[in-house]
Amino acid sequence: MYQGSVTPALLASSVLSVPPLARNADFTLNRSANLAMIRHLEAGGVRTLMYGGNANFYNVGTVEYPALLSMLQSLAGKDTWVIPSIGHDFGKAFDQISILRERKFPTAMLLPNVFPTTDKGVATSVRKLAERFGKPILLYIKSDGYLDPKTVAALDADGCIATVKYGTVRDSDKATSDDRYLRELTQHINPNKIISGIGERPAIVHLRDFGLQGFTSGSVCVAPRGSMRILELIKAKRYDEAEKIRAHYLALEDARDAISPIRALHEAVTLAGIANMGPMLPTLSNVEPEYHDRIGQAGQEHRIGERLRQEVVGPRIESLGLVEFALLRR
Repeated sequence: MYQGSVTPALLASSVLSVPPLARNADFTLNRSANLAMIRHLEAGGVRTLMYGGNANFYNVGTVEYPALLSMLQSLAGKDTWVIPSIGHDFGKAFDQISILRERKFPTAMLLPNVFPTTDKGVATSVRKLAERFGKPILLYIKSDGYLDPKTVAALDADGCIATVKYGTVRDSDKATSDDRYLRELTQHINPNKIISGIGERPAIVHLRDFGLQGFTSGSVCVAPRGSMRILELIKAKRYDEAEKIRAHYLALEDARDAISPIRALHEAVTLAGIANMGPMLPTLSNVEPEYHDRIGQAGQEHRIGERLRQEVVGPRIESLGLVEFALLRR
């Protein structure tokens, strides 16, 4: 597992995958399925694993936390950066950070707690947690009003923040382009410390127009090579090519938005044959069977590309994203 510093170069080096977490029927951790998920991502070039909402860390208890950290630490490749989450309430976050401080994770993500909170209260929480951890933490902003950009800047200036994950969803492409909060945030802290936190849908706009350093993705768990190719093309400023690949991710993103982003991704990984993710830890539950066809069909193009790649391997095939390869075979 990567144990170095969190730098802008690290943030830009890989799509920050946000995988689900596999469990057995009795809700215990499924080591073999989680290993399969991680190896699938690593085989696709992904070197960052962010365990947050998709992994249902909101409902992870403090008693299980040490075993969960040990599992992730042991399963990740030597160059793979693992980001566990804490919280979302301050009490649980403080207990969890006390466990984390004895380990070698470079940072941890504070899950957003939108009620009951105040700007000053959240800032105090971040300061206390970073102080207890002895390292800066990853701040997750998911809604307007959670923290004022000036407050974020003060926390950054005091060394409390490793990076900011910006995940506030806007209701249209125009609203994403005209995001006033994000624009103000980038005026108060360097955008090379901010990552786009809403998957492939806004990634091009966030990195091209706002200068953000990288992007997180859930769909990368189904098709890692295509998502990594999008990142490469954005960095090369080949935006039209990146857009063509991104378009093939929108069916799964649409299904997630329509059903449940967390629950649909959990099921998509299982339906794609990558790993059996098992039951979701309460207070979430698995997607109902009537939605399986839509989720499966949304990820089918990626699964076809994955399967065909096993059958025909060559230098050019290895260099292509899964989506591109599937298109070549049509």
